Amino acid sequence: MMYSINIKLAILATLIIPLSILITNIIVKKSQGLFNKQQAALGRLNGRVQEMYTGFNEIKLYGKEEDSLSDFIEANEELCAAGFKAQFISSIMSPLVSLVSYLGIAAIGVVGAITVISGGITVGNLQAFIRYIWQINQPLSQVTQLSSAIQSAVAAAHRVIEFLEEEEEVKVSNNTNKLENPKGNVSFEHVKFGYNEDKILIEDLSAEIKSGQMVAIVGPTGAGKTTLINLLMRFYEIQSGSIKIDGVDIKDMKREDLRAMFGMVLQDTWLFNGSIYDNIEYGRFGSSKEEIIEAAKIANVHHFIKTLPDGYNMILNEEASNISQGEKQLLTIARAILKDPAILILDEATSSVDTRLELLLQKAMRNIMKGRTSFVIAHRLSTIKSADLILVINNGNIIEQGTHEELIKQGGFYKDLYNSQFADKEDTNINLSTS
Repeated sequence: MMYSINIKLAILATLIIPLSILITNIIVKKSQGLFNKQQAALGRLNGRVQEMYTGFNEIKLYGKEEDSLSDFIEANEELCAAGFKAQFISSIMSPLVSLVSYLGIAAIGVVGAITVISGGITVGNLQAFIRYIWQINQPLSQVTQLSSAIQSAVAAAHRVIEFLEEEEEVKVSNNTNKLENPKGNVSFEHVKFGYNEDKILIEDLSAEIKSGQMVAIVGPTGAGKTTLINLLMRFYEIQSGSIKIDGVDIKDMKREDLRAMFGMVLQDTWLFNGSIYDNIEYGRFGSSKEEIIEAAKIANVHHFIKTLPDGYNMILNEEASNISQGEKQLLTIARAILKDPAILILDEATSSVDTRLELLLQKAMRNIMKGRTSFVIAHRLSTIKSADLILVINNGNIIEQGTHEELIKQGGFYKDLYNSQFADKEDTNINLSTS
């Protein structure tokens, strides 16, 4: 339409748009990096706040309130600095684009007036031409006004995309197998694993576990005990070798079918905000009230629950801090009993409770381990003397295996570990008695 009115004025008007786009492009390139820094600083600040919130008691205990406040102020100032730079540079975009537009309109007005005087166009055509220019520039101006919000959203989306681009879990084969009645026979055959090819954690691990056996996994910190369990449940994928349950390679099972065979009782218990009844029922949804109560009785937690004001209907808070650590573990044992898994994982389940609760926990664990394959990870070797098989792991490999008596007779790494633990205990008792 503009070219039909006057070609010279139309060419002049057309130059305004690429100039505005050029200015916008320059500012966006400069400010986008700052918006990315702003989002990263916001993430660090939120992480720091979360750490302070979850570690509130420790911060108060060690008198680190001032240090924590200083850390927060430093992180907040970093966010403010990054945000100020990003917002400042981004905010000058709209005024600059508007300035270019107004200067262009002014130039068109001057040239148009001269053209009107010379009789090239009429005043009405000039007015219509300026109106067209205004309508063209208006959307661009509105976009630049939203530039801060757009760039902030792009920076946030970049962090989300980084997460989405993480490598996905390895898909299962097309010929999946599901064990209808798993017995719990487990075999590790020349397993090799590392978080990356340059750092191999487990070189060549082999072991045979029979159904119903209690298997203790011992070794120094960082030896690979927990990693072995994670491999068994396919939280990590092995580089080579195989792990089989009842003769079926776990790679040929769906992950949900594989993990349905396991029950776990961890030192770091997980209970959600809800009733005790709901937390136990989490082991198997749809269980009857009688089944849940029976599971609680087997776990030696029924009596404790009945002493609570609301019994099974008592609501646990977000971190379940309204009950003790040992009571939390008893509830997780009840949950595992209700699930009735073929294979049980016990990870340091009695390392942070008093003697009375430890006896209850050990009794509950003996109850839940009956008739099922159990893997027990423990540093306190006195708790696993009765294990059917002890796997001694060091540097990611099984260096010894056998019963407690067999390993003591061998006089190897396990015996040294066992003796050093009790020597440390005796030294502690001596120090306590002489202090």
